[in-house]
Amino acid sequence: MTTGGSCCGPSGFERQQAETAHADAVAVQDHAVAVPDGVRDYDETVELPGGTFLMGTDTPSRPDDGEGPAREVGVRPFRIDAYAVSNARFARFVEATGYVTETERIGWSYVFAGFLPAAIRRVSPRPEVTPWWCAVTGADWRHPGGPGTGLDDLWDHPVVHVSWNDAAAYCAWAGARLPTEAEWEYAARGGLAGKLYPWGDELTPGGEHMCNIWQGHFPVRNLAEDGYRGTAPVHAFPPNGHGLHNAVGNVWEWCADRWSAPSPRSGHDAGSRVMRGGSYLCHVSYCDRYRVAARTANTPDSCGGNVGFRTVRPVM
Repeated sequence: MTTGGSCCGPSGFERQQAETAHADAVAVQDHAVAVPDGVRDYDETVELPGGTFLMGTDTPSRPDDGEGPAREVGVRPFRIDAYAVSNARFARFVEATGYVTETERIGWSYVFAGFLPAAIRRVSPRPEVTPWWCAVTGADWRHPGGPGTGLDDLWDHPVVHVSWNDAAAYCAWAGARLPTEAEWEYAARGGLAGKLYPWGDELTPGGEHMCNIWQGHFPVRNLAEDGYRGTAPVHAFPPNGHGLHNAVGNVWEWCADRWSAPSPRSGHDAGSRVMRGGSYLCHVSYCDRYRVAARTANTPDSCGGNVGFRTVRPVM
């Protein structure tokens, strides 16, 4: 991102800069895909009645992002995934269609530096604005940590290294679409009006961790007190009042909408697409966008190790 500092991910512009350093990069990974027998897809949906709800906030933490004001917004009935799209679900799409993601086509993607061995960190370009990201040759959705990594223990984790364009392609195959920003927030709030989080106003009620975000000092020390240094399974943590798991934290989720904000200081152009929910890299000292009213954006070709999506369908 180019927004005055963000853990969210490098922007398309920074991606173009890294392209120069990766001019000779090629995808060297094994691109075979097969979901093991017995692996659950976590493809359940919940039906929501729609109606009017209070969207946004009158006390924005990041006014330049257009979090406020709180206003009444209406949405029609819809069905939404109870879980972010898992690696297993995305693999079935790829197996059925032969789809090749944008990261696979260019041969690299961004991986959080703290996940990488020193040898890869040393040779991987880093964006100036977000130097905790490394542009890693061979990183893609099948190899989320770069060369030598895979999905053996991650089939029930959210797919990452997928662009908005990749998510839209999945939706076209699945007979679904990405949620509008209003639909996303309506679903994420779980029926609670004006609360900071899908479960209330306390981040850790009774000392219990309710989402997967950063604990410690970002970006150098992750205490992983919630149990996860990177992504968590899509079914981790209790669901909200509408039955959605991980509505905040874990991975950013692409929305259908183009970005709009009241201030040009947000740093996003009109072609960017909204992302909601925050990720495992969010921390109050730097990026507190795991609040349910928080929002950011990135260019539709941008990818990284902390961005995924969930889908919606019409009510039949």
